[in-house]
Amino acid sequence: MTYTIIAFAAIALQVLAIVFILRSIQTARTPQGAVAWATFLFFLPFIAVPVYLFLGNWRYQGYVVARRKAQAVIAGVARQKATFGAHNLAPEDLQSGFEGIANLPIVRGNKMSLLIDWQDAFEAMFNAIDEAADYVLVQFYIINDDDLGRDLQKTMIRAAKRGVTVRLLYDAVGSKGLTGDYLSGLKDAGIEVLDINRLFGPKSRFQINFRNHRKTVVVDGHIGFTGGYNVGDEYAGRDPQFGKWRDTHCALRGPMVSQLQLIFAEDWYGASEEDITESLTWMTQADEADMNGVIIATGPADELDTGALYFCAMIHAAKERIWIATPYLATENDILAALKLAVLRGVEVRLMLPKKGDHLITWLAAFAYFDELREAGVEIWLFDDGFLHQKVILVDERISSIGTINLDNRSCRLNFEATAVIFDKEAAQATAKMLEADFEVSALLEKSLPEQPYHVRFGAPIARLFAPLL
Repeated sequence: MTYTIIAFAAIALQVLAIVFILRSIQTARTPQGAVAWATFLFFLPFIAVPVYLFLGNWRYQGYVVARRKAQAVIAGVARQKATFGAHNLAPEDLQSGFEGIANLPIVRGNKMSLLIDWQDAFEAMFNAIDEAADYVLVQFYIINDDDLGRDLQKTMIRAAKRGVTVRLLYDAVGSKGLTGDYLSGLKDAGIEVLDINRLFGPKSRFQINFRNHRKTVVVDGHIGFTGGYNVGDEYAGRDPQFGKWRDTHCALRGPMVSQLQLIFAEDWYGASEEDITESLTWMTQADEADMNGVIIATGPADELDTGALYFCAMIHAAKERIWIATPYLATENDILAALKLAVLRGVEVRLMLPKKGDHLITWLAAFAYFDELREAGVEIWLFDDGFLHQKVILVDERISSIGTINLDNRSCRLNFEATAVIFDKEAAQATAKMLEADFEVSALLEKSLPEQPYHVRFGAPIARLFAPLL
């Protein structure tokens, strides 16, 4: 009887694996992803079938993108473009391309300030919250119940006690270390707290595969923040494993803040089906810095692969140089081809990655890409002054981008991400100065994969097989 049950279970598992193989072939966004899933399911069904249940979806169902659905928002976006239409953009800035990816207009009248050190980033965000008069919108992928996390908690509670409306969005997957006591303390103070996966989470096809990786703070509709910093002691360099943590955030003023809070309002609606747009301030004043910019929010609810298109647009816009700082490199042929073509066009292409990784498979996978990129003329720099987590792109002395998008398949296809793209010489020069300092503590990779240590030499090609799933 026992053997019969085991045999039946094995047959059922194999049948289910075949069903999932067929489904992956039909629905995977890329041939590489389909091959990876089919191979995994065929040879290791007892592992792959449960993994596919959790990670197999690539299209996020049920998520409403407000700027594509709500007529009031569409009208508001049109008014913003009419009032703050971009100026002095060159054809090589690819205005229509970036606006098509963002589904928002590039607008003038903005100011972007880099926040490089964690002290500067969190001091700026906490000070802004302390000065809030009407409302505060906070969203992070990771919030930990540790010293830095409790500093954020106290800051939000102070605002709520002054009568400020405070809303917090967090991702339960990223914030798995967040305690009930932490959340209760916020709710008891009158803060509205939502898990981004509350409506369309595990009860809807185990959608932990889709993670909201955005990091946003908006205060009174007038100042906004985004970038690479999450809220945890490791981001303050207090983790003994990683030591110093290198990241970049930015502060925004001007019409781009309205775009950033629109993305938050969409995520809030996705988590609660509550429309908060009418309670927010949408008419912001232009800043005298008068920078052109746009918020590009990407994710699996989009009809196009907006994450990959964002990288390709940045690369194709480059005429002289493109520098990309990213903690991960596990991408597909479209972006790889764009990088190689940029070199052939005479563009200086530099990729900066951490010398020491935080996820072994993703870190190993990057080494499997290095040789083909180096052979094409792409420079690979390994940052060696702590862990590099920033997501920054510099194009010539014209365009800079600071946000949450990593150069990997998860960021480009499965995560909800956001980045601030600024079309301004002064902002680009500031970004260049910051990255030049990072290159000073980085080393140019000169060893090919066969020259790497044994575990890298043999582990990298295997890890690359999982790149479409990472």
